[in-house]
Amino acid sequence: MKNRTHREVRLAARPEGPVTDDLFEIVEVPVPEPAAGQVLVRNSLMAVAAVMRTLMDEVTTVPMPSFGVGEALYGEAVGEVVAAPGTDLKPGDLVEHRLGWREYALLDAAEVQRLAPGLLPDPAGYLSQGPTALMGIDRGAEVRPGDTVFVTGAAGGVGSLAGQIAKLRGAARVIGSTGSREKADRLLTEFGYDAVVIRGAGPIEEQLRAAAPDGIDALFDNVGGEQLQAAIAVANRGARLALVGALATQLSEGSVSTTPIDTLSLLARSITLRGVALYDHRDLIPEWHALFGQGLRDGTLAFPHSRLHGIEQAPRALQELIAGKHLGSVLVEL
Repeated sequence: MKNRTHREVRLAARPEGPVTDDLFEIVEVPVPEPAAGQVLVRNSLMAVAAVMRTLMDEVTTVPMPSFGVGEALYGEAVGEVVAAPGTDLKPGDLVEHRLGWREYALLDAAEVQRLAPGLLPDPAGYLSQGPTALMGIDRGAEVRPGDTVFVTGAAGGVGSLAGQIAKLRGAARVIGSTGSREKADRLLTEFGYDAVVIRGAGPIEEQLRAAAPDGIDALFDNVGGEQLQAAIAVANRGARLALVGALATQLSEGSVSTTPIDTLSLLARSITLRGVALYDHRDLIPEWHALFGQGLRDGTLAFPHSRLHGIEQAPRALQELIAGKHLGSVLVEL
């Protein structure tokens, strides 16, 4: 690989408002040479996620390091091994790792996860946010047969899978929230949702009461803010409320968004409010891959996602994700 070059995307400056093109720099650099115990991967696909907006700030509350100014960004990616001297990996092996935002990645062997060929019909599926969705449904909201479930941010990469998983777990009624009528219609016709409340179409609580006249038993919350307050207001006694994301804060262009909560109301109705993060539940990933592979093959699960082509499109992919221009996950083919 000597004298070969590849491209990587670096953070040029920290945002002080909206995420714009000038915050990124695409740089051509030499393809690295692996030493013994290292793995060189030719990345084929990378994912963008809302948490990346948070990681662009110098200080964050998430358990992940912020992106460094002048350094390549990072994130989930899949690719093929090019060389891996002194390891049990072989050229051509499909692997997953966390050094996206570059065409080639050099990692220690322990930082690479070999993927079973054929487990998923499309390698892009390894970049789904299904493990987070499964965690929130099973371990956060503890969805049970017969439940009425409310999923906020239902058209995102997590929410579009969470609703499907809730149905697999026997939920009787699944309600989602999203920001447009177009997305609402797709959630209803393609992804198993029974009702959708639309941000901006009236008070969320009023819409939710109409969609769930008998209340909700479980919440999968990606957003916080008004939507979390509405869920608490409509929650039945003994409801399980899982906080899985905080888009109201993550996408608020640097400002901190807080959610007032009536704690006496939680006490009076024995409601559980629980924050869950995949960081603590990574054991679910193999279970998800097996469930996802089977579901994709038998048609009980779908993987909504958009693909942009070329590493030069990665900054736009993140901007469009933040702007809510896509339904499901947003991936970049490298």
